Amino acid sequence: MNDTDPLRLGTRRSLMATTQSQMVADRLTELTGRAVELVGVTTFGDVTKAQLTQLGGTGVFVSALRDKLIEGEIDFAVHSLKDLPTAPDPKVTLVATPTRHDYRDALVGDAKLADLPAGAKVGTGSPRRVAQLRMLRPDLDYVPIRGNADTRIAKVQAGELDAIVLAAAGLARIGRTSEISQLFEVEEMLPAPGQGSLAVECRAGRADLAELLGVLDDPATRAAVAAERSVLATLEAGCAAPVGAFAVVAGHTLNLTAVVVALDGRRAIRKSAAGPPSGAVELGRDLATAMVAEGAGMLMGE
Repeated sequence: MNDTDPLRLGTRRSLMATTQSQMVADRLTELTGRAVELVGVTTFGDVTKAQLTQLGGTGVFVSALRDKLIEGEIDFAVHSLKDLPTAPDPKVTLVATPTRHDYRDALVGDAKLADLPAGAKVGTGSPRRVAQLRMLRPDLDYVPIRGNADTRIAKVQAGELDAIVLAAAGLARIGRTSEISQLFEVEEMLPAPGQGSLAVECRAGRADLAELLGVLDDPATRAAVAAERSVLATLEAGCAAPVGAFAVVAGHTLNLTAVVVALDGRRAIRKSAAGPPSGAVELGRDLATAMVAEGAGMLMGE
């Protein structure tokens, strides 16, 4: 491939995925002048009818895109970072984590969580969200759902559900923020590690391409998500586990908070730590190790 050929960006085919991939493509063209074309890829996570909790969750939206990278059918891929397995794949390289968007969870419906009537049906496919929601409102009925954001929102509009919980960043990317009735701050609900962030990957060994794509990287975002994902990796928990984590760089300090919640919402272990951004992985590992010492493993088992 020469410098005049468009770079082929692999993306899932959903509106949310193509929108965020186009954002990355436009930014790369703006910064480097390189043209980019989107290549749609259907992943296992897009076609299976099973709940993600039954699949182990992590990687079901990623593996098909990585296969296309390794086979040379695309030059780079954009993922929602929270979908990436924590274990590295030696055949691909994470070359950039662009500036993070809204990391919060959002309630979509006609009322705030506190104002929903007892027994109201709230849809979410995430054990992390269910466990933390049960801490706030144990009297509601939490219903597992699948499908893209539009499909889920339609269930609220049709009266099948009273509310659903989705990532605020995703709703913003598809222009549906007007549907949000409440944004959950981290004091109420810790997001999934990496939530609101994107991951840009290319095939390992393509140093020239890695350098070109590196202009998209935001060091503060990279440090924050590295700490969050280190918590997840140390706890040996996939994205289907009731684990939340959020980190942010303030000045020269990286502040990290993580939580493990029993699925019934009755018990939780929440801890915080701080350190230099350069020690993000170690900070996450040490915090998770302290949580394990307090019984985090047993909580996840419950």
